Amino acid sequence: MIRVAVIGDIGSGKSYVAKLFGYPVFNADLEVAKIYNTNRGCFKKLKKKLPKYFFSFPVKKSEIINAIMANQTNIKKITNIIHPEIRKKMNIFLKTNKKKRAVILDVPLFLENSLNNKGDVLIFIQSKKTEILKRLKKRKSFSLNLLNRFKKIQLSTIHKKKKAQFVIKNDFTSKSVKKSINKILKELL
Repeated sequence: MIRVAVIGDIGSGKSYVAKLFGYPVFNADLEVAKIYNTNRGCFKKLKKKLPKYFFSFPVKKSEIINAIMANQTNIKKITNIIHPEIRKKMNIFLKTNKKKRAVILDVPLFLENSLNNKGDVLIFIQSKKTEILKRLKKRKSFSLNLLNRFKKIQLSTIHKKKKAQFVIKNDFTSKSVKKSINKILKELL
């Protein structure tokens, strides 16, 4: 099984590109949302670590945002609770799909959390900064301050691009992206 990880900047279209590969996708953002909605154990840990911000189960997006905006160190506290759960879910996903030719890992902090293995194929998703910002502003909970807080815990896009074996220029049209994906798949398979 080939493990393909899509990496890049926030809002660069990693999830969009991941789906176009046509292989099973592990989407960490969706899994995080499920954890906030269904995992009482994580809620209890969050409430214990950050009692001023977490009040009732399920965890609300506004509570997470308030905690992060109040103090930069709160991101670390939250990720220290959530990321071990994501790692478990990713391992279950990998076991479930072990007979597939390839799987796509859409995990925003893939390199930062050392989730990469030696044989992983890293694909950097490159998008224009103006396009990224335009797309992020359409999100309901968009905040430039929040975006900057998240960027502080991420490796630079320059570093991620250097680590990647492939780069897909995402202009948010499926035709050009699919062309890049087909080229990469031909090389890998």
